[in-house]
Amino acid sequence: MLRIPRASRLHFHDVGTWSPCAYRLVALRTTTTTTTRRCMMMMTSTQTTTRKPKEEGSVASIFPSLSGSDPNLPPRFADLKKDIWTDSLVQSWRDVLDELRGAVEEVAVKGKDIIPSVHFSDLKKGLSKEQISEIRRSGVVIVRGGVPREEALDWKRSLMDYIALNGDKVKGYPDGNIQTRARTHPALLQTQRALLQLWHSSDPEAKLSLGTPISYYDRFRIRLPGDRSFGLSPHIDGGSLERWEDPGYRACFGAILTGRWREHDPFDAAPRLHACQDLYDAPNQCSVFRPWQGWTSMSATGPGEGTLRVVPLLKVATAYLMLRPFFNPRTSSSGLDDWVVDLESTAFPGSQMGKIQELKESTHPHLELSRTVVSVPRVEPGDQIYWHCDLIHAVEGFHGGQNDSSVLYIPAVPLTVQNAEYLRDQREHFNHGLPAPDFPGGEGESRFLDRGRQVDAQGEAIGLCALGFQRFDDGPSASAGEARAVLEANEILFPKIPTAAAAAALGVR
Repeated sequence: MLRIPRASRLHFHDVGTWSPCAYRLVALRTTTTTTTRRCMMMMTSTQTTTRKPKEEGSVASIFPSLSGSDPNLPPRFADLKKDIWTDSLVQSWRDVLDELRGAVEEVAVKGKDIIPSVHFSDLKKGLSKEQISEIRRSGVVIVRGGVPREEALDWKRSLMDYIALNGDKVKGYPDGNIQTRARTHPALLQTQRALLQLWHSSDPEAKLSLGTPISYYDRFRIRLPGDRSFGLSPHIDGGSLERWEDPGYRACFGAILTGRWREHDPFDAAPRLHACQDLYDAPNQCSVFRPWQGWTSMSATGPGEGTLRVVPLLKVATAYLMLRPFFNPRTSSSGLDDWVVDLESTAFPGSQMGKIQELKESTHPHLELSRTVVSVPRVEPGDQIYWHCDLIHAVEGFHGGQNDSSVLYIPAVPLTVQNAEYLRDQREHFNHGLPAPDFPGGEGESRFLDRGRQVDAQGEAIGLCALGFQRFDDGPSASAGEARAVLEANEILFPKIPTAAAAAALGVR
């Protein structure tokens, strides 16, 4: 938390890294089937309905360990395990544990050096096969050199000036003009496009354009030396129980849950479009498909200075997480190799209704988190870090450095029909100075001086498109799914204004 002397009651909460990516669209129903059906119906709607304002919330509201919520689940979760179970998972579990042993040792030996780092110029000319392989295996990447150092430092200075100018009206996240410029910076949008295209769609008809990044307004953090107030334990955003409970979300891990974990493709976007990641209408939830979470540094910071931590084992760690509820130690004194099938208990370790997925040594011991959670290497102002939406990550509990640790949370989000609906509502909130739809409500910046405007967008067309102020263009080589995504997104954002190119590509007149 940062306190500003010129405005004694101003404060920020560093919450950007924990906002789960989840569709917050329906209230809890008594059965999984009903809940999921309502969620999917609303996800596919393109009506210009007004979103219900978000409730107030904090880190404690979505972290089981911080909220003191009851870990016991209703009996239906034992039935859910039986419904999912197949005998092939026994051998798959053994195989995953064997794979984990070697992977854990590799991370323990290499430490932060296992995290891939590329230069922005590499992205512009195209990543090598080796670089792509390293990024996909670890699920995280540092991109250096995209934003000039002095420009990133100027963003921080301007944000501080903006805070001071608006005094006691600042209660949390200000998305002022500097944030607008940062979120539409050409280098950041080019980086996002390149990383989004590491994903693919197994369904060519899927309404998705991975080459079209859009802006998702998130928070920024300024963390002072000596701070101990904001350490986050290892977790994964995007809900918890929903991974098993929602059929659409469960399909994203279908290979794992049918005994074929090595065939799991964490970079296939197609099933993600049908996932409902928030069945419980939880506060502080992200309601877009966000393949890459990310932040851009506004300071020089490194390990031990309150930075990001990750478990750079995307595929095998995901497989372990998804299989973990079906196995338990034979006895309380059993070792890691003496586990048996558990289909009778309701336990989904680290998972609770309406919370994120937490992981601890006690709940997920085979991950050996004390050895596999590593702090990211040192970064400079203007460097970017992105991590896969399924990646286990955390935040250091203590900032032991000499200078502030400051970041802008800027993820990589593609154009989809559902994301376009959010972009439409975000644009409306932005125009009126209100908090973005996924964040706690209130008057926001509606009475602020010098708040962000459309004219602050950078990069001309690409920046305006990312903010939803200009129609998207699919281009001549777009697939049927991409063309449909662009057409429907433009209809959502600009009703009654047809896009000739997209319509022609689809044979629509």
